[in-house]
Amino acid sequence: MTDAVKIKADIMWAYLTKPNEMSGKYQVDLCNLSPKATEALEEMGLDVKTKEGKGKYITCKSTRPITIYDDGGSILDGSMLGNGSKAVALVDAWEWSYQKK
Repeated sequence: MTDAVKIKADIMWAYLTKPNEMSGKYQVDLCNLSPKATEALEEMGLDVKTKEGKGKYITCKSTRPITIYDDGGSILDGSMLGNGSKAVALVDAWEWSYQKK
């Protein structure tokens, strides 16, 4: 396991309070990552993708709801977020395998 990385990103396709129908997980795309954030995430072993409209991005997934906070530390309702919302995220990763990958 690695240390968490703090990054700034634009949020897209946030499923923070209910699971995504396709993956069955809570998830969010963290988009338009800076070169420094991209480098830090790749050093963690994450696959940073590139797509028009998202720039450099990762998709974070969880089996538990993803809690979000405002600048003062109060919990926000995840349904208030729309595509393009700005965020500072703490990203952590763990090793796993799927079908011998």
